[in-house]
Amino acid sequence: MTPIKILFISIEGNTRSFIKDLTKYAVGMHDQDSSNPLVISKEISDQSDFEDESDPFFAFVPTYLDGGNGIDNGVKELMTNTLGEYIAYGKNASLCHGIVGSGNKNFNEQYCLTAKRYASQFNVPFLADYELRGTGRDVERIYKLLAKS
Repeated sequence: MTPIKILFISIEGNTRSFIKDLTKYAVGMHDQDSSNPLVISKEISDQSDFEDESDPFFAFVPTYLDGGNGIDNGVKELMTNTLGEYIAYGKNASLCHGIVGSGNKNFNEQYCLTAKRYASQFNVPFLADYELRGTGRDVERIYKLLAKS
């Protein structure tokens, strides 16, 4: 089975932690039944060299905003722009099969706004969301979703 490929950016470590838990969960599922896909991931940061991706992937992105509410008075994304630029590089966007977002639900309409904006920008589905570092249920739910996508 082809592995689930994930590109992600992590600012505070929450997304990195979620991807680590997702990868561990995938190993357990694969050990139970080898037809279950493993997860491979690549962290994108300001220091990353942009590359042409060759395999389909999912992107995981948290939301960090500086000003505006993203609805009626604009939005200024902060710290996650590098992932969007990486996806836009070359033909990478054509290999993106969907976006998973995270954030803090205390921010109401801004919750997962970056992921929703990326989904719109790259014309791919906004697949799922989880709050902060996510829960075990989030890991299971998102793994199952990605495995069937």
